[in-house]
Amino acid sequence: MDFFDDISVATWLIALFGAFSLGFSKTGFPGLAMVNVLILAELFGAKQSVGIIVPLLVACDLTVYPLFRQYSSWKEVLPLLPPIFVGLAVGYFLLDYIEEATARKGIGLIILLMFALQLVRLRLGQALARLPKSVGFKWGSGMMIGTSTIMANAAGPVFSIYALVEKMTKETFLGVGARCFLLVNVIKLPLVASLDLINANSLKISLLVLPGIFAGIFIGRKMIQLIPQKLFEFLLYGFSVIAGVRLLFF
Repeated sequence: MDFFDDISVATWLIALFGAFSLGFSKTGFPGLAMVNVLILAELFGAKQSVGIIVPLLVACDLTVYPLFRQYSSWKEVLPLLPPIFVGLAVGYFLLDYIEEATARKGIGLIILLMFALQLVRLRLGQALARLPKSVGFKWGSGMMIGTSTIMANAAGPVFSIYALVEKMTKETFLGVGARCFLLVNVIKLPLVASLDLINANSLKISLLVLPGIFAGIFIGRKMIQLIPQKLFEFLLYGFSVIAGVRLLFF
């Protein structure tokens, strides 16, 4: 079987960079996963890209889970799961109902919303950490995580804000995130497959770009300390805003 029957080498290389960004994001730059979402949505379509990304996320989570599992337990994850499951159900039916053009705009809107939430996290980090815990906040955060992760694979900023309010340490944040998203992404597999977004063609593309995941994780762990954080985040967020506006309006 010729893996390049359906996509050009240039498309594959760009998609490979997207997968690399996803793997790299797991080493300390969660927002970088947005680059992967944007690239694959542009190359393969908004809805179809969801089916390509979910298997990549599972592979990525299975790789990083052993690195962070010691920092938390399932007891810390369980309270967040019921609202996440409700959000997954809402996002599942929306993804099934909407057309490609609407999905494209929806992903663009989610990206811009996640960018805004990330700014809130960066600007108000200490204030968020002082907020009292509440059932309403937990359910709102969980539902947003569930909806955004199944529709656009873009739940990182919501989880970051939730972690600040819950006063998680950095280690706990990594441990809870590793457990939570591994479980959620495994659950997403049959849901997205039932919408025929995971199929033979999408799996072929996922397999083609899988080396980028492992390269991103490996290089990210080596290089993360060498990259100026502020410059990197400035470029990343600027790119995300431009791409989100493109998906939403063009």
